[in-house]
Amino acid sequence: MPAEPVAAVIGAPLFIISNPRLVIEQCKAGVIGAMPALNARPASQLDEWLAEIARPRGARCRAPDRPAAPFAVNQIVHKSNDRLDHDMAVVAKHKVPIVISSLGRAPTSTTRSIATAAWCCTT
Repeated sequence: MPAEPVAAVIGAPLFIISNPRLVIEQCKAGVIGAMPALNARPASQLDEWLAEIARPRGARCRAPDRPAAPFAVNQIVHKSNDRLDHDMAVVAKHKVPIVISSLGRAPTSTTRSIATAAWCCTT
């Protein structure tokens, strides 16, 4: 296996199915683990889930011979998502390395709130 990855593989952020355990296992396997923010219900659970994902990244989320892959949160940026501002604040708090936006374009105020993350936009 090459020392540096040759392609990024992102685990699909599956509605209802993706959760912290799945994201952690994807990261351990070298795949960018991803989940939709809206899977965390109620909204306050997102903070707990991101803390759970981040906590093991130094130990459990790492194979002995290689670092764990980063993780991503998928944000539905459609105007019908009344949790977007809350969820983006939680994503910024946890310094999520990759944010996937779907079903619309992220507003400028949203992108400024997490300027340190990489963005992947889908339609």
